[in-house]
Amino acid sequence: MKKQLKFLVVEDDPHISDLIKLYINKWGHDVIARYDGESGLAAYYDEQPDFIVLDIMLPDLDGWEVCREVRHDQKHIPILMLTGKGESYDRIKGLELGADDYVVKPFDPNELIARIKAILRRSHQYDQQYEVLKFSNLSIDLNEYIVKVEGEPITLPPKELELLYYLASHQNQVFTRQQLLDHIWGFDFDGDPRTVDVHIKRLREKISTNNEATWALKTVRGVGYKFEVHS
Repeated sequence: MKKQLKFLVVEDDPHISDLIKLYINKWGHDVIARYDGESGLAAYYDEQPDFIVLDIMLPDLDGWEVCREVRHDQKHIPILMLTGKGESYDRIKGLELGADDYVVKPFDPNELIARIKAILRRSHQYDQQYEVLKFSNLSIDLNEYIVKVEGEPITLPPKELELLYYLASHQNQVFTRQQLLDHIWGFDFDGDPRTVDVHIKRLREKISTNNEATWALKTVRGVGYKFEVHS
């Protein structure tokens, strides 16, 4: 990375926190460590970090609540969640709240750094500008993370917006669930393909319109999904 980044690590186990700090420092970046949800959230507002490593099980506020608050304030900042349970419910809930990825404890610190690097590569937020996609009554701006339906802004978690943008930028092209998982969540994501179904369902609920549109999120039975555009 050309830019030195500031990481916020919110983890209540000092040994794990110190280990993460050691490896991120060796990589050449700065780390701010906090040990509970409330102080972690305060550090987010005070320090304006570039990346958050966030444990789920925290004193005061849990990681889910911290993630929700951060995403309410800002859509762009990458968030990697740590969980000790390894249950799909915890992973899916974190991803649906806007986390970019997760690591199950205990973990190899080298894997953690690899996951962080993968998130940064996918985010492209430091050097890439995206075309604003516009359809009859829908606009999708991935630079500002804003979606508008009939001119009104719609709040979407980052992964829902990225999924919508990817499909809409490849209009009428069919993608399997696995292809969408690989592109939006990354090749190292080992979660349930139903994650895509959940995100599509929520997108349809949020961007549906009573007025006639020239686009639609279509299910291709037995294959996957496409963003269909018609005249």
